[in-house]
Amino acid sequence: MGLQVHTKNPASGAGAIAMVARYDRAMQSSPPMDLDEPIRGTMPALARGAAALAKLGITTPREALWYLPFRYDDFSELRALGDLLPDEKQSARVRVDAVRIEPGFGRQPQRVIAQLSDETGSAEAIWFGRRFVERRLRPNDELIVSGKVTQRGWRSQFTSPEFSPVGHESVHTARVVPVYHLAAGVTQKRLRELLARALEAALPAVEDPLTDDERGSLPYLADALRTAHFPEEAADVDAALERLAFDELLALQLALAQGRQARQQLHAPPISVTDAELAEIVGALPFTLTGDQAAVVESVIDDLALDRPMRRLLQGDVGSGKTAVAAVALACAVRAGWQGALMAPTEILARQHHAGLGPLLEGLGVRAEFLSGSLSVARKREIHDAIAAGAAEVVIGTHAVISTAVEFPRLGLVIVDEQHRFGVGQRAALQAKGSGAEPHTLALTATPIPRTLALIVYGDLEISTIRELPPGRQPIRTEIRDRRALPRIEAFLAAEAAEGRQSFVVVPLVMESDALQVASAEAEFERLQAALPQLRIGLVHGQQKAAARDATMSAFAAGEMDVLVATTVIEVGIDVPNATVMLVEDAERFGLAQLHQLRGRVGRGTHRSFCILLSDAADELAMRRLDVVRGSQDGFVIAEADLELRGAGNVLGTRQSGLPPLRVASLFDPRHLALAQRARDLADRVVGDDPTLAGRPALARLQADFAPTEEEGDAA
Repeated sequence: MGLQVHTKNPASGAGAIAMVARYDRAMQSSPPMDLDEPIRGTMPALARGAAALAKLGITTPREALWYLPFRYDDFSELRALGDLLPDEKQSARVRVDAVRIEPGFGRQPQRVIAQLSDETGSAEAIWFGRRFVERRLRPNDELIVSGKVTQRGWRSQFTSPEFSPVGHESVHTARVVPVYHLAAGVTQKRLRELLARALEAALPAVEDPLTDDERGSLPYLADALRTAHFPEEAADVDAALERLAFDELLALQLALAQGRQARQQLHAPPISVTDAELAEIVGALPFTLTGDQAAVVESVIDDLALDRPMRRLLQGDVGSGKTAVAAVALACAVRAGWQGALMAPTEILARQHHAGLGPLLEGLGVRAEFLSGSLSVARKREIHDAIAAGAAEVVIGTHAVISTAVEFPRLGLVIVDEQHRFGVGQRAALQAKGSGAEPHTLALTATPIPRTLALIVYGDLEISTIRELPPGRQPIRTEIRDRRALPRIEAFLAAEAAEGRQSFVVVPLVMESDALQVASAEAEFERLQAALPQLRIGLVHGQQKAAARDATMSAFAAGEMDVLVATTVIEVGIDVPNATVMLVEDAERFGLAQLHQLRGRVGRGTHRSFCILLSDAADELAMRRLDVVRGSQDGFVIAEADLELRGAGNVLGTRQSGLPPLRVASLFDPRHLALAQRARDLADRVVGDDPTLAGRPALARLQADFAPTEEEGDAA
């Protein structure tokens, strides 16, 4: 294998990459290098370049190995000058006919211009402010030049190309060339040469953490690293990156598997109820559980009865009845003598949980209190005292539930709604409120998450799913319209208001944007006020103060407004059974899962409901995406399509915490998502046999290198 490069100077970058290709032979004779010692000590030949590498955060050989390109330029095909194409990156073998210096105009730098030729024609190359080029070129030199070609009149021109003498081919020309992120004072050329020499020295010390059986068809790790930096062919890159992605996913899954196993050692309060008590609690509900709800309740009750902490994620479409499961679980905890807490990411969602759960719990004989930062100091003190005394059996609220002033004497069950909207520290702080034991945790989400993605994002949780909607939920008619239909749509909103019903109008931006010709919340609010003066119209968006935003949404929920113009702040956390119309403007700018979430804001009452996706997009893919939403009411089907068409960021939201900051694996690549299952299976086997990885030091090293640290998220 290896790059067959001819060189007369083995100390050059070209010589370095030639030796990189022979690292397999070097492994037979070279003493192992400590990849985690400073470069200055382990690679004396790179001592002069250590400062440049340090600017990029590269201080050890291991860091050099993993400093991967972000793209590649394919200069591997040599073209005749007569066949050059404008506006493409190309390579050519040429003869230098002449070199001259031209002064710059004004403050522009001087230019070095070389006249080039071959048997098929001529071209020129131009470099700006690089006088050293003149010293390296002579007439009649035979060169390989690689760079971007533009057309200047009748002549082709290379702009600032890389070049090397024929017979001295380098890592910069006539090959697939890596392109790296840079820092001030470090050029691509300098960095490529330094990394080539670093690979030459470090690759022999790379130990593959996988056995041959575990590796399967994936390349060896050293091969993958070499190819990721300096591929022989562009087609070789995918296999190399697939191996590196697998290692990263494996590191993550090893950590999750160890977490699952470590949790088996944690003590949690066994919360058990008899079959008769459970039947009494379920029978006291004012409705009958669906089959899916009953199955999830059974799983939750089984988990609660154990003396190890439950970690379960309950995902279900909007309106699928997750709250009923939460009510049963909390009632069981209280019946067994423990307290429960539910934390929601926004005050309005927390209030709605209290409004919905409170009566259910009261009917089950459970006292539930609401707690948020907006309460008066006196009222918060009252609730804090009630919690500390055990009189407040269930607390429902915002992140105020985890404030230091809150003390639970017997916290047994924690429920976190839309947990990906909370930071890791906030979730951990709530779990830490347990007194002497780890409380059980049930996480809720209305965002259906495809299984492959859930393996990465929620791999440490058991997952339950409710797909069956309770009887009586109204189907929502979904239509796609363009802006020519706006007059008829406005008339429809007015007709619904005349019947006493309400509408949402959702837009993607807060303020007008000239760069993005899309509707804005403020502009649409003003336009609708002018077009429909007889209607009561409100406005909410994320740049408003939380108190004003919540007051407006509460007024809309109370029926004091006919139309609410909003950004996606209403995606989660507003329950208005009287709302029958969801109009989403510039719908092509939203993720499919997001559109489905917005649609779920209507159809919650007894009236027929409508979702109108307004779009003037001419793009075929955009219309295909909107057709997915129109054609399905199943959030899981839509989430899978969203993952396939646009990637994970649009399933979970781009700024929500919970997504690990992966460096190589991509949540946008279906192949990498498929690798996650393979990585999880292997991690479970390995950790099952060797929980601490003491017998697999290379795997332990991999985990230390790759396992990402979750960033703290934004609770709002």
